[in-house]
Amino acid sequence: MSGAESLSWWVAIPVALLLVLGGLISVIGAFGLARLQTFYQRMHGPAITITLGAGCVLLASMLFFTASQSRLVIHELLISLFVLMTAPVVSMLIMRAAVYRDLHARHSAALDDRIEPAEKPDDASLS
Repeated sequence: MSGAESLSWWVAIPVALLLVLGGLISVIGAFGLARLQTFYQRMHGPAITITLGAGCVLLASMLFFTASQSRLVIHELLISLFVLMTAPVVSMLIMRAAVYRDLHARHSAALDDRIEPAEKPDDASLS
């Protein structure tokens, strides 16, 4: 018998609910990425939802393998810790780079507006 066939209902139901919830949360984050207009809005939605969706899937995996192997399986805690530590940092660094890019573009545009083109000589003054 494989692990899924011998899994009791009190473990199968939370595992299934966590997998469905994690999938729905990830899909909502993907729709947010597609539907939102600005770069900053697009960064905010998926950064939060994908982390939560991955957490639900990892928790479901931990429950499933703990029940099917009749021992505590906590490998997923390391993955969760890595995701929770790196995803916000990466999002913050990408946002800072975008802010720097926008500020640099505004500064360059302001400098271009201040610099006047060199005055052209009049045709009358040349004769």
